[in-house]
Amino acid sequence: MKDPGKSSGMHFHRRAFLQGSGAVAAATAISGGAAEAASRASRLVRSKTQITLHVNGSDHQVAVEPRDTLLDVLRYQLDLTAAKPVSSDGSSGASTVLVDGKPMTASTLLAIACRGKKIETCESVSSHHPDRICRTFVKHDSLQCGFCTPGFVVAVRAFLKRHPDATREQIRQGLNGNLCRCGTYADMIEAVVDLVKGGGNG
Repeated sequence: MKDPGKSSGMHFHRRAFLQGSGAVAAATAISGGAAEAASRASRLVRSKTQITLHVNGSDHQVAVEPRDTLLDVLRYQLDLTAAKPVSSDGSSGASTVLVDGKPMTASTLLAIACRGKKIETCESVSSHHPDRICRTFVKHDSLQCGFCTPGFVVAVRAFLKRHPDATREQIRQGLNGNLCRCGTYADMIEAVVDLVKGGGNG
């Protein structure tokens, strides 16, 4: 009796069929497992965790997702809107805050990574000595639209703490991480020079 596979020009092999079926079944199982893992990861990303953030001298209980930035939490949970969402990569400096005394951009920090750290925003300057920075900025007309101003104020506060006797050139270099759309750099530099000389203390 002739092999039907041969008579039709097709070469049917039972072993190849079984191997192929097994590969398909394995691929299906793998893709199913991947889909389940992706679904589980998605649920984890969307889940919120209660954490405590120490902001402007007080502890605050907030609910955050792993992807939430410090800027998101400050603005939309704590209603601290001085830090601005200008650039997600922090290149504008508009979201500058102090974290353990160091200037950092809140838009590039995950909120969950800031637990146990001391966070200070521009809102804190009214109750601290560096409030003189705000007064001196006003004195020198160092702001126009004001959108970048809080980031500059925080950056100046950190800069003067490290360089209380800074030269004009050092001031220029020290503030080059902050951008001003209105171009009031010249007035800002004059304000900081005045602060170095003791201005704004009255």
